[in-house]
Amino acid sequence: MNAKVWIAIIIAVLLALYGISVNNSLVEQEESVNQAWAQVENQYQRRTDLIPNLVSTVQGAANFEQETLTEVIEARSRATSINVNPSELNNESTIRQFEQVQSQLGGALSRLLVSVERYPELTATQNFRDLQNQLEGTENRIATERMRFNQTAQEYNTSLRRFPTNVFAGLLGFERKYYFEATEGAETPPEVSFD
Repeated sequence: MNAKVWIAIIIAVLLALYGISVNNSLVEQEESVNQAWAQVENQYQRRTDLIPNLVSTVQGAANFEQETLTEVIEARSRATSINVNPSELNNESTIRQFEQVQSQLGGALSRLLVSVERYPELTATQNFRDLQNQLEGTENRIATERMRFNQTAQEYNTSLRRFPTNVFAGLLGFERKYYFEATEGAETPPEVSFD
């Protein structure tokens, strides 16, 4: 064989090795995104699991507005009806739909907790205070996990867009992951009224 053939073989082998390295790196980063998503879902599930206890405590301790409780129960039902597989993290509409129902549930819970302020005997019970603390902690955990997911997705997306990785990523079928974004109207603080 002549030198040109050997050079072509060496270049092909180096490109193949680089392609394998890129693939392995992107697979590792994609799995990190999937793991971060699992943590987001885990915290949303924790919140969903706490709601029946909260509703039972509120119903048992106060003559509460049925409309508010019904809204929380319905929002929980909608939130549990939408699940997002890690393979769907590159589908923006699926992520937005998931965000929307979770936001509705968060809003319903906020209205419930604001409404509870009208019932001093309820806020004085230890069970309610414990559940309220659990929900507050869960909301903080959700925010933290969403932030971590966005950071992980950003690292993955950045790797996908860098040259020459972007060439191999396109050939290997890796796609961009979507971020959590603030829901529309989130910049406006909720109105709290004790009328």
